[in-house]
Order: sequence, then C-alpha cells, then structure tokens
Amino acid sequence: MAKTRIEHVCTDCGAAHPKWAGQCNSCGQWNTLVEEVALADVANIGPATAPACSIADIDPLVSQPVTTGLGELDRVLGGGLVPGSVTLLGGEPGIGKSTLLLQLLAAWPGKALYVTAEESAQQVRLRAERLDAVRPDLWLQAETALPHILASIDDVNPNFVVIDSIQTVHDPSLGSPPGSVVQVRGCAQQLVNVAKRTGVPIVLVGHVTKDGSLAGPRVLEHIVDTVLAFEGERHHALRLLRATKHRFGPTNELGLFEMAGHGLIGVPDPSKLFLGDRRTGVPGSAIAPTIEGQRPLVVEVQALTTPAPPNVPARRTTQGIDNNRLALLLAVLQQRARIPVQTQDVYASTVGGVRLVEPGLDLAICLAIVSAITDRPLPPDLVAFGEIGLGGEVRQVSNAPRRLSEAARLGFKRVIAPRNSPGPEGESLRMLRVTTLPEALAAAGLTG
Repeated sequence: MAKTRIEHVCTDCGAAHPKWAGQCNSCGQWNTLVEEVALADVANIGPATAPACSIADIDPLVSQPVTTGLGELDRVLGGGLVPGSVTLLGGEPGIGKSTLLLQLLAAWPGKALYVTAEESAQQVRLRAERLDAVRPDLWLQAETALPHILASIDDVNPNFVVIDSIQTVHDPSLGSPPGSVVQVRGCAQQLVNVAKRTGVPIVLVGHVTKDGSLAGPRVLEHIVDTVLAFEGERHHALRLLRATKHRFGPTNELGLFEMAGHGLIGVPDPSKLFLGDRRTGVPGSAIAPTIEGQRPLVVEVQALTTPAPPNVPARRTTQGIDNNRLALLLAVLQQRARIPVQTQDVYASTVGGVRLVEPGLDLAICLAIVSAITDRPLPPDLVAFGEIGLGGEVRQVSNAPRRLSEAARLGFKRVIAPRNSPGPEGESLRMLRVTTLPEALAAAGLTG
C-alpha cells in the first residue's frame, strides 16, 4: 500500500514545498500555497520507453495533422490534430466549448470517445441530437474516476478522446479532492502518457478563473502540447478561437465562429460580419484594416466622448481595446496634436465583440476619438491603419498589402497609411500617406 505525505503546493505553478510559506520559492507568487495529500515517490521507474537514436533516422511525417472537419479549427491548429497530441481547451462557462467539441466529434473520421465528467449522458445526448452529432462511432461515458476512464480507452480503442473536464476528473490513489492541484496535475500527466503511448489525440476541457486564465496549476499548460482559448461575449453571436501555445504550428492564427440555433458556424468572411450593421456619417466611427495571424480583418472602431464633471478625473472605458494602449494614445493626442482630451470622458470599443491588440489599430482609434470630440464624421469610404509612437509619428506596420487588398475588396476608396507603406496592387485605392498624427488628422478632415 502506497504511503501518503502532506505537502504544500503552489496553485499557480504547481511547485511542492515541505512546509507552508507566504511566498512560493519557484514562481514568487504570494499566498498561493495550499495543503495537499500526495503519494510518496516511487523508486521503480521501469525501462526506457524510447531508446536514443540519431535525429536523421526519425520520420518527420509521423506527426502530420489529421483534419478535424471544422475549417476554422483546422486553421488555428495548422491543419488539424496531431496523433498523440494533448490539447487543452479553455473558456468561460456557457461560451460553447461542449458545443464545439460535439461538432468536432461528429465530424471526426473514425471512432471517438467522449467522457463527460460534469453532465449526465442524457444531457449530452440531447445536445448531440440538436447538433446532429449522433453517430454509431461516437462512444459516450459519464465518469469522473480516472481508472475507469483509462479502462474505457483500452476497451473502446478509439482514435480520438475528449475529457470534459479535467478539473472534475479524480484519481482515488492520489488522496486529494477533485480539482485540487495534485489531482489536476496527476490526472493530466497520466492522460498525456496514454496519448503518447497509443498515438491517440486527446482534448482536455479546462475551467477558467475570473481573469480569464486557466484554472489549476501552471504545470497543466506546460505538459500539454496545445492550449486553445475560446472567447467571446455571451450576448454576442461571435466566438473567437486562439492558440496561446502550439508545439506543432504557429500561435498567431484566429478562428471565428458564429453561434446559431443548430451549433457553431464557421465565419469565412468576418469583415462583412463586422461591418454588416455599420452606420455611415456618424461621428466617432473609424474603419481599420487589421491582421490576426494571416487573416485580414476590417473592423469598425467607435469612440464616444463627453465633458467630464468638474473636479472629477476623466473616465477611460474600453471594450475590445487594451485600456493601457488607450491611455497612451490619449496622452499623444494631448501633447503632440493639442487635442483637449484631459477634460473628456472617453469610451472606445471595437464592434462585434472582437478583441484586438495589434498596433495597426492605433491610428483608427485616434481618428475615432478626435471625430467624436469635434463632432465631425469621417468619410464613409475611408480606412486608416498605422502605429502611433510617443513622438506623434505614424509608424509602418506589417502586412500592409494584405490590409489594402481587403479594404479594396470591401469597396473602400481611400486609406490613410504611414508614409513608407507599400502601395496597393491596383488603382482602386487612393493612398493618403502621412508622417505624423497631426498630418493624419488633417488628411481625414478633422482639423484645419
């Protein structure tokens, strides 16, 4: 019988300590050590699973991705799921994680096992009928004990496994309650070992905390191959899928879905979705061609300004835009362009629930704010992009030709861009090249 011991584990990084302390010695976080019951170390490691060999003898084609049948998911994963990989999918409750996975299971080419550790089998069956995901090769198990889950994987012999969720799965031999640091780390490690041994891709669903980060020890993100974040506003239909870690491809791609009555639908042309309800001739609205990964997006940036009450600090509220970036741009407008923003409450947002952090959005944000302050609408056929420096200069950003091509495709005629940006491929766009932020404001007709 295995002996147990008491240890104090950091909830942020998973490091174990022999006694409690106020600060974790590994990651430096304060008040993150919790008492856990852990098994004693086992001395018998066993033989090596793979002997050393020359790197030239390793076949690189073994890890070719298998398509999931969902185009937007394949885009983020770089072509699909790699055999033997472990993917961690995180997102807020009710955002659509289970819906996405059921649609993935319905489109998967082969036998699949769905382990539901939170819902009953009947609840999953009802959702599967709504999504038209009922098929003979999809096996379902409502179970929370890890030994039973591992036994089902051996019995069913699937070529794809989904565990929903890792925080509710527990191993009785670990002696800690479900969701604890020891349980999450231990169960995830055993599932990773199964995936590597059998070559079966496994997807783990993870809970998130209030700030949007994945719950559980940080080591959970380290031991998996891919970490996906499923985002979106619950009151909007748009859902965004990003890879924050991916060992088999890039992490800068973006997948877009729209939540409908019969499930999630891929959005092949997001720019038309973002601009579908746009009203022209309204002050405080600017259009920006942005880049997410390799995908160009044309989005609307809106700003609203009102005079701040006397002797009260001005408010700055954002949605979809980094609040610190807005504060920087307001300081540049005040000092370099002499726009009186210090007495204005400023509200800025991106339309459609999309969150953007790329620097090419800076110029459009500034134009929208000045348009709101001066009560002058921007021309309806105008787009703008460029990074704003602290000196008020408009700096060049990457992928300018793709931005211009997407703007021209949507019918825009003029673009305000940094002076050194490459020109458009055709003659459909008129380039208004600027060097400084005051020049950009004048080119947009907001000053002078």
